[in-house]
Amino acid sequence: MTTTLYLIRHGETDWNLDGRWQGHTDIPLNSIGRKQAKILAQRLHDEGTRFDVIYSSDLTRAYQTAWEIGAAIKVAVQLLPPLREIDMGCWSGLTRDEIKSRYPMEYRLLELDHDIPRGGGENLAALRKRVVDTTQAILAHHPDKTIVFVTHGGPIRALLAHAYGKTGLVKVPHIGNTSISILRHGIGGWNVVRCNDMSHLEGQPQAHDLLSTPPDDAEGLQSEAQTPVSRRK
Repeated sequence: MTTTLYLIRHGETDWNLDGRWQGHTDIPLNSIGRKQAKILAQRLHDEGTRFDVIYSSDLTRAYQTAWEIGAAIKVAVQLLPPLREIDMGCWSGLTRDEIKSRYPMEYRLLELDHDIPRGGGENLAALRKRVVDTTQAILAHHPDKTIVFVTHGGPIRALLAHAYGKTGLVKVPHIGNTSISILRHGIGGWNVVRCNDMSHLEGQPQAHDLLSTPPDDAEGLQSEAQTPVSRRK
């Protein structure tokens, strides 16, 4: 018995474009993000993708993206607040340079790989526990089904790290807006089938947050440019 889990990041927001760390702040999609969501939904429809259930973070940018997918493939969207981005506390809305300037000691600890709460919010361990516990509960509720999580870069990287069997601060790819990653879970554990697939955006405008080697790694785990090969853990 195998359960398939699609991990889809929301479309672009103005704060993505400006390099601002969003966290729990409820920023909607911008015009490019709305277009990206429609293109993604059309791709899933054209490929004949079938989901048994769609869960979305309750933040607007994720729900707007999920709504387009649900409308295209005729599946209702259910809100799941634990799929929110990492809580950035008082750092939410700031750029990397602004955080360096205002909170130099805390930012230095991050540079030294100390897993401190971001702006008094969550640290990576708390994010990972939140999303992994939620995922395990959802998998138990929907065995042998195909599920989609429409969520954020931090939760997706946390789940990818979990699927690869890594702990702590690990390097996994930057996750682009409306990218598709696919996990399968069965008796043998986790299998990463696809990671950070943005082929539907080829030829479309790609803003700051979509660059293959992102200038910032704001929310979630450390990043590297290359996509890892699939493996079973």
